[in-house]
Amino acid sequence: MRILLADDHGLVRDALGDLLRRADAEPILASSLDEAIAVAAAASEPFSAIVLDYMMPGMNGLDGLEKMKAEARGAPVAIISGAAAGEVAARARAAGAAGFLSKTDGAEALVDAIHEIADGEQIFPEEPIGPADETGLTRREREVLSYLYKGLQNKEIARVLNLREVTVKLHVRSVCRKLKVANRTQAAMRGREMGVLPTI
Repeated sequence: MRILLADDHGLVRDALGDLLRRADAEPILASSLDEAIAVAAAASEPFSAIVLDYMMPGMNGLDGLEKMKAEARGAPVAIISGAAAGEVAARARAAGAAGFLSKTDGAEALVDAIHEIADGEQIFPEEPIGPADETGLTRREREVLSYLYKGLQNKEIARVLNLREVTVKLHVRSVCRKLKVANRTQAAMRGREMGVLPTI
């Protein structure tokens, strides 16, 4: 999975890049829209997903989204921002963005979101990947947890949910972290105790 990530904030760019590498992705990093467009245009094949910082040089609002889509060759293009989404997220969606991500969600949640976008999901504020309830589990994490309880392995869960296996692995890790357990079996038991398993 090759991800083009463009952000003029070095710390954010490098942190997300490192986490994407640990999640078995290959991040290609850029610091401006022009650089990102040049990288996309020169690539031998389309990226799995492209993520653009809303406020970086060259973006000029959503004009940058349109310019990148013209070079993306069908790859999903998402916007990331440190500001509140609001109307901008709605306009980004109308303009064909694959998602509008908030830097306030934290690095690991952003990596999960980028994987979902690469898998064909659309991620917007009204369908957040951030905490969905008092457990902190997202909708997708609750789905994964329910299949853990049923005893499915990552490969089987990936097939049922039409996700990549590495994406399921990320969700399982996130579920264990949020439920403060050591493994998938404990996660399933804890989920059952807390009553957070959805009916399937």
